[in-house]
Amino acid sequence: MTQHIHESHPDIVKRLKRAEGHLRRVISMFDDGRSCLDLAQQLHAVEKAIAEAKKALIHDHVDHCLDAAANGGSGKTAKNVLAEFKAISRYL
Repeated sequence: MTQHIHESHPDIVKRLKRAEGHLRRVISMFDDGRSCLDLAQQLHAVEKAIAEAKKALIHDHVDHCLDAAANGGSGKTAKNVLAEFKAISRYL
């Protein structure tokens, strides 16, 4: 399997590591007996952080991979490019 790395990947990994740390703190909030409102707010923040990382990844893929493919840079047919776009857009 070949490596598939974009310029945005290190920033996305940083976002995910921050979300990971935040999630660990939320887990400790459960152990500390924090209120359900506090827990729900913090879990929502973790979800948003992960969603933003996912969105950045998908947008980067569309901007670079699919754009290059659509303009003949990858040797993929228009049908394959469209199928790939449909596949990744399910995750938005």
